[in-house]
Amino acid sequence: MKLFEYEAKKIFREFGIPVSPYRVISSPGEGLEFFRENSPAVIKAQVLTGGRGKAGGIKTASTEEEYLEKVSGLLGSAVKGFPVKKLLIEKKLDIRREVYTGFGIDRLRGDILFILSAEGGVDIEELAARSPSLVIRKRIDILEGFSPERASSAVKEAGFEAAEAEQITDTAIKLYELFIKFECRLAEINPLAVTSSGEVIAADARVDIYDEAAPGFPEFIKDESETELESRARAAGLGYVQLSGNIGVIGNGAGLNMATLDILTHFGGRPANFLEVSGRTYHKASEAIDIVISNPAVKVIFGNFFGCISRCDVIAEGLAAAAARGAVSVPMVISMRGTGAEEGVETLKKAGFREIYSDDIEAGRRAAELSRGGS
Repeated sequence: MKLFEYEAKKIFREFGIPVSPYRVISSPGEGLEFFRENSPAVIKAQVLTGGRGKAGGIKTASTEEEYLEKVSGLLGSAVKGFPVKKLLIEKKLDIRREVYTGFGIDRLRGDILFILSAEGGVDIEELAARSPSLVIRKRIDILEGFSPERASSAVKEAGFEAAEAEQITDTAIKLYELFIKFECRLAEINPLAVTSSGEVIAADARVDIYDEAAPGFPEFIKDESETELESRARAAGLGYVQLSGNIGVIGNGAGLNMATLDILTHFGGRPANFLEVSGRTYHKASEAIDIVISNPAVKVIFGNFFGCISRCDVIAEGLAAAAARGAVSVPMVISMRGTGAEEGVETLKKAGFREIYSDDIEAGRRAAELSRGGS
């Protein structure tokens, strides 16, 4: 779950990480008094994507005329396809140098990774590829934590002056505390600005919380780029992406779901969504049906299931429960094989399902046919 910049900076303030004075606005008439007191100012589109500056989503203004013009131009526009509904207005910093600092997860090793570079304000992956010596990486054992000594050592290794080093070290320690408390996938400051007066201030803020941890932070579950059904699915712990077709898709695994979309498209079908019930959620097949069928465009449901960790018999019980309460109100085609498939197929037959296959290619062909009005 990505946070908007203004949400991340609110957290930064709570953790004592310095940020420039800012205000969030959602209409052209707002923020003028703030601008007068904090001019010149930076105007930032609040969208959940990177590269806003290159895409025209960040502007500066020195006069009231410039402010009103640029605020009006950004609100209601789109940045990289994301609608701009809010802007962050903040006092422009007099920046002497830009630094990168952040924490992420190394999924291969299960470590937390601290990344620091004396060159910030650029894409850290590009910088690492171009000049790897400028990027310092330190692995952190979550049980050992990130001590002030380790932080200070990394900052000194990056070659910062003493006055800068102390502030950057303090910021890194606080960012780590935030990273742990909010169960983050990523927390970064790019750039972390060193001003002409020697202050170290977070000029930008990115915080991504693991979806599994999101229910613990309900104040941030308000992704304005989501549809109503996407928000509903996320609240239920289900991975769902709404598409523009008429075939509802349920599968137990992201890879299997992607293959299912390809199968349907190959046979001329138009998927209405991507919905995953697997691992920790494969017992939620009944809830998945409710979400898929709530899209009025759905004319057929295609369930593609391969039992492994996600047992087919458990998934089948959920589908049968949905059928018993009348939730399956459109034709449903099911492909089922793997662990628990034999028991699952028997459960489905008893529940009244008839379009059951072991071959998902054949099942996908049938779902596409039914979506076109076939019988």
